[in-house]
Amino acid sequence: MLIHSWRWFGPGDRITLGEIIQTGASNIVTALHDIPPGEVWSIDAIRARKRLIEEAGLKWSVVESVPVHEDIKRRTGHYREYTGNFRKTVIHLGKEGIRTVCYHFMPALDWSRTNLTFRFGNHTESSDFNYIHFAAIDLFILKRTGADSSYPEEIVRKAGDFYGNLDPGEVRRLRDTFLLGFPGSGETFTLEQVMERIEGYRGIDHEQYREHLEAFLEEIIPAAEEAGVKLAIHPDDPPWPLLGMPRVFSTLEDAEYITGIMDSPSNGITFCTGSLGAGHFNDPGIMAARLARRINFAHLRNVTRDEHRNFREEQFFEGDVDMYQVMKVLVREDERRNREEEGYAGIPVRPDHGAQLLGDLKEKNYPGYSLYGRMKSLAEIRGLEIGIRKSLKNA
Repeated sequence: MLIHSWRWFGPGDRITLGEIIQTGASNIVTALHDIPPGEVWSIDAIRARKRLIEEAGLKWSVVESVPVHEDIKRRTGHYREYTGNFRKTVIHLGKEGIRTVCYHFMPALDWSRTNLTFRFGNHTESSDFNYIHFAAIDLFILKRTGADSSYPEEIVRKAGDFYGNLDPGEVRRLRDTFLLGFPGSGETFTLEQVMERIEGYRGIDHEQYREHLEAFLEEIIPAAEEAGVKLAIHPDDPPWPLLGMPRVFSTLEDAEYITGIMDSPSNGITFCTGSLGAGHFNDPGIMAARLARRINFAHLRNVTRDEHRNFREEQFFEGDVDMYQVMKVLVREDERRNREEEGYAGIPVRPDHGAQLLGDLKEKNYPGYSLYGRMKSLAEIRGLEIGIRKSLKNA
């Protein structure tokens, strides 16, 4: 079986380890969110978190994430020191038996959404991204220099019409959604902080940014191999350039480029069906089949998208991603590795961005990281996997 996992944000998470074990998850995906980006995770700190998880009857299987410091991404400032610290952290994790490390290389910001409380007809809630609304944020809230040249004239006009009809409360909600920090960080950015981060990428184009990732991996992968750790880069979310900054992992071609930098099991990907599926130009089923041997971790969720760069997070079986096809690829790859790799433990997967439903709607959750919504998705993942395994066995 695949390793059924659950993202937990540590002792401060509203959802406890005791509740998580009741969902059917056997493994935990977490990080030491209290340690600032760029600093080394000590063996003692890793061991303490691991002990806490194991005492609850669970196993810590994946780190999500060890943050890549902005200096590393830009190759400026103290990037050499921070790269060395990242390498030390990977080695420490390997010594403590944690074998998968998810990371991302998105510039300045993590995921981006324009609405965190989209309501379905059954009264559950999820998030969505509207390209015109995001353009309005860029043009009229952030007021980024040169933003008008980043969008077609029609989008600029529609963004202006949309923004002009918002009342002050709606403007505030749109701004606050944009400024929300990455999951687990507990932070909210200011407009000034975002602009400062964006400014740091001025003059860095797509090719140069690829070179920065390549240089980083050439320094980290050998340490990961020595430590027995598999790295898993997360796709861009959404999978296209934002705010005038470059992206490195949005398409199949990007994934093949990254995994080709160094031919190593330690140089792999996090296959996120939602992030990749948000792009109408991506077919996650085909991508999973092409990238199967380099999938070191998987996030499973569905999205509905269109060719105008709009998307929303959807019920597990009801979006544009063929979850059956993706899961079939994962099951077949899991069986192959089990046959061919000594000591193989399984591909970790987790439900991603579950809807807010039932008791979740009365609680304060980081968007997408509900209890009941993710528990529902985990049950759907488990049922789909069992059904596929039985059908392959009987074929």
